[in-house]
Amino acid sequence: MKSNFDIEKYHSILCPDYPDFLDSYLRVLLIQRLSGVGLLCGTDWTPLFHNKFFYSRLNHSIGVALIVWNFTHDKKQTLAGLVHDIATPAFSHVVDFMNGDASTQESTEASTKKIINEDIELSELLFSQGIYKYEIDDYHKYPIADNEVPGLSADRLEYMYPSGAALEGVWTIEEIAGNYSQIAVLKNEKGCDELGFVSLEAALEYTEKFCRISRILQKNEDKVAMQLMADILSRAIELHYIMEEDLYFMDESYLIRKFDNIARRRLDAEFTKLYSTFRTMKEVVGSDTPISGAYCVSLNVKKRYVNPLVKNSSGTAERLSDVSKEGRECIDDFLNFKDSRYGCVYWA
Repeated sequence: MKSNFDIEKYHSILCPDYPDFLDSYLRVLLIQRLSGVGLLCGTDWTPLFHNKFFYSRLNHSIGVALIVWNFTHDKKQTLAGLVHDIATPAFSHVVDFMNGDASTQESTEASTKKIINEDIELSELLFSQGIYKYEIDDYHKYPIADNEVPGLSADRLEYMYPSGAALEGVWTIEEIAGNYSQIAVLKNEKGCDELGFVSLEAALEYTEKFCRISRILQKNEDKVAMQLMADILSRAIELHYIMEEDLYFMDESYLIRKFDNIARRRLDAEFTKLYSTFRTMKEVVGSDTPISGAYCVSLNVKKRYVNPLVKNSSGTAERLSDVSKEGRECIDDFLNFKDSRYGCVYWA
């Protein structure tokens, strides 16, 4: 993977006034673990995708924290943003697919509070700074950090800048800087704070690129890659190559090396077939029915989209779909998109 995407420069755009208190938290092993977990759910490890760079869950978590700090200067909200993905296992949402939760992709979030409460290093650091764990263990209660679809939050905003840059190169650092400069805290229909745009053009730019990348995540290529890796993990656990708990301690590069070695030794025919297919596949074939001699999936997966607030001339905010025909059509086109019923890849 080669790219000119400078993650450090990108993070400085999100928050020029870096909060120094983050540094002590970034040394916590529980948080550092996320440096080995990719944002793009295992697609970094198959030639079916051509990701331009590796962006970790730690990079994402730092980005979310920086956005929250930039717009709130609230330490507790910022820390809630930093630890929101603390329960994310290796290969991220692949484990939701393994758990049969492709449609909401929230199954792994259930243990967030438990993990935070049981980590001694993090607990001691919070205590030393007079912060209670309950104040940072649920970022959903802070609307700048997270809110319901189709609102724009720090999590949703941050996720799509690097995802777009990595998957299709739709964002350069300069384009992100220009777009991000048009974001402010606005009031939504419920009178709650929500991130939105002060420029219609910037709102439309972000939404169009968001929908473009979200469409990739709705295509059969992404479904096949994630479900196939989910089946690989299930088989590895069944054969005791790994334990499910290892997904919360081992990073993806280590697991890939381990699986490469197991597949090379052909210890189990089914595992070898699944894994070799994942590591060599380059094309997914669409079909109305399963294809013989191929690995096929038919899934409904979570739809990720935004309909951001836009500040109008009177100073109030409206949804993009209410002020822009182009924006409304973009969102509708995404919501109505359906790939072929089955996505299939021929066995390696």
